[in-house]
Amino acid sequence: METLSSRELTQLLVDWGNGDKAALDQLMPLVYGELRRLAHHYMRGERPGHTLQTTALINEAYLRLIDYRKMQWQDRAHFFAVAAQVMRRILVDSARSRHEEKRGGGVQELSLDEAAVVSQKKSAEVVAVDDALKDLSALDPRKSQIVELRYFGGLNIEETAEVLGISPTTVQREWRSAKAWLHKAVRKEATGNN
Repeated sequence: METLSSRELTQLLVDWGNGDKAALDQLMPLVYGELRRLAHHYMRGERPGHTLQTTALINEAYLRLIDYRKMQWQDRAHFFAVAAQVMRRILVDSARSRHEEKRGGGVQELSLDEAAVVSQKKSAEVVAVDDALKDLSALDPRKSQIVELRYFGGLNIEETAEVLGISPTTVQREWRSAKAWLHKAVRKEATGNN
């Protein structure tokens, strides 16, 4: 597979954002491996044998990302941050749907084979973290972004720092603080101590 510098990849993203379909055709094979890594990160902790679901998550993310035709991509890190957000939304929507079905809600037609993507335990965890993350975002948007990129996006400290334009030391400090806050918020919700 061809490899491109970060600058060349950014140029393809810019060209795609400007409507160049050929740039998208050239870009997707180059970023597929990273999208797969993100999807695999989400699927970690699920029972073995979910290759199809990982692929389905990548495919659904791809379909949603191509709708971002007019996005003004800043760079490679910006693209993967958006991809992480897209995958998060897919999984949270799936988890909420499964939770709804468990509670007797109506059955929704889903755009991918999401019924097996997230186990019940993982569904509850994803929904709880998403709810707590929304609360954290109201208090401290940057910490919320750090959690989203690290937890949902699978980005490391350096990648997260690059996306947010802050130092790795700041990411580490705020990551620790945010994890502690979220752990407390999720535990509080789980025990019903609101």
